[in-house]
Amino acid sequence: MPTIQIMSVIGSAVPASLREMGMLACWYLVQDGEAISGPLTSLPAAQALSRKMAHRFQA
Repeated sequence: MPTIQIMSVIGSAVPASLREMGMLACWYLVQDGEAISGPLTSLPAAQALSRKMAHRFQA
C-alpha cells in the first residue's frame, strides 16, 4: 500500500498566492517524493485529506 506523508513548507517556499493572503506556511501530501495535492492551508486539512486518501487506497 502506498505511503502518504505530509510535508510542510515555510517562507518563500509557500506559493505567492498564499503569501499574499498572509500565509507563512502550507502543507502538501507527498507520495514517493512527489506532491499529490495542492498546497493546503492548515495541518488539520492535510491530515483529513491524508486519511481520506489512505481510506481510498484500502478500499
